[in-house]
Amino acid sequence: MRFMSIVTSPQSPVNPPPELLQAMHRLADREIKAGRMVDNAGLMPLATGAQVRIKGGELSVVDGPFVEAKEVIGGYAIFEVRNKEEALALAVEFMQLQRDHMPGWEGACEVRAFAGFAGQPAE
Repeated sequence: MRFMSIVTSPQSPVNPPPELLQAMHRLADREIKAGRMVDNAGLMPLATGAQVRIKGGELSVVDGPFVEAKEVIGGYAIFEVRNKEEALALAVEFMQLQRDHMPGWEGACEVRAFAGFAGQPAE
């Protein structure tokens, strides 16, 4: 099954300390070599992005930053694993790295299965 882990935080983005970056790279390297990590990346700040919106039937493009954003997606990873439990274990391991190397940081890692992948029905 294919899962996406999405990391969000209500805090302003900060540059992670070098120790955290090294730990994240070790985890990613291990999962890539094991054939479980399909893709991963951190995302640039909201100021560099844009949103395409539909409101009241009208389409518009709005450049970042977005003042109404309560949580910011900081990055993602896509895994090919046996089940949700395995995907959750990887998310817990990743979030523990955040906890160990960035005391005081708050955030969440949402784990979501891809719809219609590997015989799974789309909902």
